[in-house]
Amino acid sequence: MSQSPHSVLGRYSARIAPTLAANTPFAIPVPLDARRSLAKGWLWLGLLALVGSGIFSVLLVLARTPVVNSLLPGTDFFRTALVVHVDLSVLVWFVSIAGLVWSINGTGGGLRWGWGALGLAATGAVVMSLAAFTASGTPIMANYIPVLDSGVFLGGLLVFAFGGTVLVARALCEAPKVGTAINGVSALRFGSNASAVAAAVALLAFAWSWAVLPQSLGGKAYYEILFWGGGHALQFTWTLLMLVSWLWLGSACSGRSLLSPRLAVLMFALALASVFVTPFAYLAYDVATVEHRNLHTWAMRLGGGLAIAPIALSVGLGLFGSAADTDSTRPQRAALLSSMVLFAAGGVIGAMISANNVKIPAHYHGCIVGVTLAFMGLVYQLLPQLGYGSVRGTLATVQPYLYGGGQLLHIIGLVWSGGYGVQRKVAGTDQVLRSAGETAGMGLMGLGGLVAIIGGLLFLVVVLRAMRQTQPVAERAVS
Repeated sequence: MSQSPHSVLGRYSARIAPTLAANTPFAIPVPLDARRSLAKGWLWLGLLALVGSGIFSVLLVLARTPVVNSLLPGTDFFRTALVVHVDLSVLVWFVSIAGLVWSINGTGGGLRWGWGALGLAATGAVVMSLAAFTASGTPIMANYIPVLDSGVFLGGLLVFAFGGTVLVARALCEAPKVGTAINGVSALRFGSNASAVAAAVALLAFAWSWAVLPQSLGGKAYYEILFWGGGHALQFTWTLLMLVSWLWLGSACSGRSLLSPRLAVLMFALALASVFVTPFAYLAYDVATVEHRNLHTWAMRLGGGLAIAPIALSVGLGLFGSAADTDSTRPQRAALLSSMVLFAAGGVIGAMISANNVKIPAHYHGCIVGVTLAFMGLVYQLLPQLGYGSVRGTLATVQPYLYGGGQLLHIIGLVWSGGYGVQRKVAGTDQVLRSAGETAGMGLMGLGGLVAIIGGLLFLVVVLRAMRQTQPVAERAVS
C-alpha cells in the first residue's frame, strides 16, 4: 500500500529530530525593560511605513486614472508615487524590523542612541513621503533605492541614512556575547549579530561609492552605481534576518528543529562570509566597471545559496513532523510556509534570467516578498511578548496565503511575459504588448498584484486589531 509523502517525511523527521536538536528552541527572549519599549517604537515605524506604502499604492492607481490624474501634483506622479511606495514598503519596513530585532537582542545599553536612531529614521521617512507632494524632482528607478532627484527627498533619505547608521552602530556595540555553550537562543543571537555586521559593510559600501563617484556623473547612471555595491551587501542583512525568522517561527510552530544550534551558527557564518567580498570588489575594480558589478552579483548568489537551502530544508521537515496546528500558531505557520515558497520561487527565477526583461523584477519580487512574509510572521509571533494581544483566527491565517499567493501569481505573470521579451521598468503603452500571450501574462501579473495588495492591507488590519488588546505581563513577555 502506498504511503503519502507527508507521512513518510513525518516519521523520518520524528526519528532524527531528538538526536539533532532536542530541547533547543530557537527564540530570543523579549526583555521586560526599556529595550521592549524601543522595540515597540521600531515596530510602529514599520507599520506606519506600510500604511504610507498602501496610501501610495492607491495614488499609483489614481495616477493612471483619466481626469483624476490631472489633479495630482507634478507631470509624472505615477513614477513619483512608485519611488516612495517602494522605499516605504522595502527600505523603511526592512530597517524597522531590523531595529525591532536588534533592540530585543541588544544588551540594553545606549538607549538614548537607540531612540535617537528611531527619531532620525522616522523623520527621514516622513520627509521622503512629503517630498512627493512638496518638491519637484525627477523620479529615478535605480536598483535597490529608487529616488526623487530633489533636495527635499534626498535630504530626507540622508537623514534616514544617519538614523540607520546610528542603529547599526548601536547594534554592534550592544551585541551580546554568544559564548561557547551554543543553544537555540545563542544561535539566533549570533544570526542577529551577523546581520548587523552585514549592514555595517553595506553602509561602508554606500560611503565608498559616494566618495569615488565623479560628481559630474548625473541622472540614473549616478544613482545606479551609488547604490549597487551597498544594495547588494544590504541583501545579506535581510537574508540573515529572514533565516533568523525562519528558525524562530519553525521552532514556535513545531516545538523543535532538525537543525542543531551549532549547525545553525555555521549556516549564519556561511551566509555572512560572502559579504566580505564587497570591500575586495572596491579594491579590485573601479565602481563603474562591469567587473565590479558582476563581483557583487556573484557574491550575493554564492553567499545566499550556501545557507538558505539547509535551513529551509530543516525547517520544512520539522513542520511536516510536528503536531497539529493550534489557534496561536496557524498564522505563523502560514507566513513561514508562504515565505519559503516565495523566496524559493524568486531564487529559481533568478537562475533563469538571461536578458533585461521582466523576469528580473519577477526574481526580486519573489525574494523580497519572501523576506517580507518572514517578517510578517515574526511580528505575529512577537506581538504578545511586546504587550499586545495574540494573533489568531481565520483572517490572520488566510492573510499570508492571500498575500503570498497574489505575489506568486504576480511573478508567474512576469516570467510568462518575460518569455516574450517584455521589457522591465515600462508601463502602459510603453510596454508594446504585441501578442495575446504577452497581454495574458501581464494581465495575470496585474491580478496577482491586486490580490497581494489586499493581503498586505489585511496584515495591517490583523496586527492593529491585536495591538488594541493587552495581556498581563506574566503572559506577554519572556524574561
